[in-house]
Amino acid sequence: MMRTIPEQIAANKRASVLYASLLVVLLTALGAAITGYYDASQWPIGAAGAALLGVVLALVATFSGPSIVLGISGAREATKEEDQVLSNVAEEMAIAAGIPKPKVYVIDDTAPNAFATGRDPQNGIVVFTQGILRKLNRDELQAVMAHEVSHIRNYDIRFMTTIALIAGVIPLLADFLKRMAWYGGGRRRSKDDSGQAIFMIVALVLAILAPLFSMLLQLAVSRKRELLADASAVDLTRNPDALASALQKIAHDPEPLEAANRATQHLYIVNPMKAWDDDASSIFSTHPPLSERLRQLEQLGARYRRPERRAPDDFSDMPEIPNQR
Repeated sequence: MMRTIPEQIAANKRASVLYASLLVVLLTALGAAITGYYDASQWPIGAAGAALLGVVLALVATFSGPSIVLGISGAREATKEEDQVLSNVAEEMAIAAGIPKPKVYVIDDTAPNAFATGRDPQNGIVVFTQGILRKLNRDELQAVMAHEVSHIRNYDIRFMTTIALIAGVIPLLADFLKRMAWYGGGRRRSKDDSGQAIFMIVALVLAILAPLFSMLLQLAVSRKRELLADASAVDLTRNPDALASALQKIAHDPEPLEAANRATQHLYIVNPMKAWDDDASSIFSTHPPLSERLRQLEQLGARYRRPERRAPDDFSDMPEIPNQR
């Protein structure tokens, strides 16, 4: 059964929140395991400390994340004169989304791609490469802009930056846990030796599996957010064909995006780090397979494609006019 756009958006939001919650639970479990391995009676303190760390990371992502991303990407603020079309479509899609017009930045690179960043809709930023301005027509640019504006409207950028930081800390804690287990970690003997042994087993299991799980959960959130932005973009433009065409042009463009790296690849509308395979469906990918995105757009587009217009002189289906004699 084909989902409506609101249903698709709601389903993707639920999945993203679920995956993000699992990441936070994983971080909290690591904190509890580390403290419990040292002293079984103190594990609640470790769990609370790990949860507090998650809050601190969220604050760092909120206030410093956008400037860090722009600096890493080599983006510069665009002038209205040099990128008039881009400025216009940004304003159009912001009006359609009901948010302030985002600031427009440009990366001087011939590979076509785009991403969004910022703390919230009041401080949104869209970043387009020079290549995308040259290789896409206006309808396609508008569709890509709608996708990025949807990320801003849905608070995806703050969300994804926070998730990326939490997922990045989990391997560090897991590595610390492994080192502590290997060298003994100054473990304190407690009255509950059996409890401490349980924490030791849990700690070793988490030290091995937590980094893998955190990476998979982060990638799953990223894929769901891309599908959500695609659906939201169609809701704004009523033109799924333009977004489908833009995705294919960007994905199949042979030029590499030199400004991209592993830290920012999940932000772009299409993963810039590798050649795209239409049939790819890897759980280790930052983006959904192109074929899946096109299939969703095809399903959503059935609701917006206009029926063929009848020629002005075609009166074949008009009712007969009664004879007035």
